[in-house]
Amino acid sequence: MRIFTAEELKKATNNYANDKILGRGGNGIVYRGVLRDTRIVAIKKSRIVDESQIEQFINEVVILTQINHRNVVKLFGCCLEDEVPLLIYEYVSEGNLYEHIHNQRGAGWLTWQNRLRIAAGIATTLAYLHSFASIPIIHRDIKSANILLDSAYTAKVADFGVSKLIPLDQTHVATLVLGTSGYLDPKYSHTSQLTKKSEIYSFGVVLAELLTGLKPIIRARDEDNKNLADFLVLSMNKNSLFDIIDGSILWEGSHEQLQKMAELAKNCLQPHGEDRPTMKEMAIELEGLRKVTVISSSSQHEQDEKLDLYTVPINSYENIPNSVSSCIMHPTYNPS
Repeated sequence: MRIFTAEELKKATNNYANDKILGRGGNGIVYRGVLRDTRIVAIKKSRIVDESQIEQFINEVVILTQINHRNVVKLFGCCLEDEVPLLIYEYVSEGNLYEHIHNQRGAGWLTWQNRLRIAAGIATTLAYLHSFASIPIIHRDIKSANILLDSAYTAKVADFGVSKLIPLDQTHVATLVLGTSGYLDPKYSHTSQLTKKSEIYSFGVVLAELLTGLKPIIRARDEDNKNLADFLVLSMNKNSLFDIIDGSILWEGSHEQLQKMAELAKNCLQPHGEDRPTMKEMAIELEGLRKVTVISSSSQHEQDEKLDLYTVPINSYENIPNSVSSCIMHPTYNPS
């Protein structure tokens, strides 16, 4: 952690010029900046000064200084001179996963294999936070907009302002319900009891987004807003899963692969937390699904036809858990 001066951050952003804005959120604005050493950074500036903003500022510093993982956005430092808190992060060049899924930004590269790679990377990172960090960490706002992508399209988890440290001798904490509509675990919403399984529900919604290309809240003309989570589960129960899968990947993955991914998402979306898998189990399953399936080569004239896939049976993961577990624990693990 480095303490930056207000003056060097003004210079880095051309006095926070509008053309340096990377994104806007409810709590602040993120600017692109270039430091004196030519390093490109992202600078988060709070909109207003109030107690909640100060708490989130302190919380993010506390959390991120305890994490050293290549799939978590790195915090370089902060600035304490300005009237509002400023945090300085590594610059992640390709925006967030939400934009790529829903705004057609990733139309070219967001293939089935890359979606699997991103899903496995997120799962491995969350498994590290839940089980292998010095003190277990619950992110508390997992959503596709908080998954950033670097120049190699490697997923990086961002925005730890509302995250929680979970004491080793506790399974849950009672807390104010925070999160994003469409991703919130209904049980957590009703009880205010935050657990690791609450986060697994949110991750299940991200899996559903990757699988279907649909937003977490679906707006339909003939009915009220519907959660994607409920829509996915209902479609699976009606045996109409393949009617809602994103058309751009429908002919890339085998039906067995797509079905397996949907089943993993459904398991995360179980109504009762105790029925959901752990993030470590999800990381093992997704990494296994990604690695044991070998896509056969196809000729140019077959590109518009369904690819032939030779798939190892989904349960044949005997040699995977130990290797994946070691990757989760290793802070420099790269799922690519």
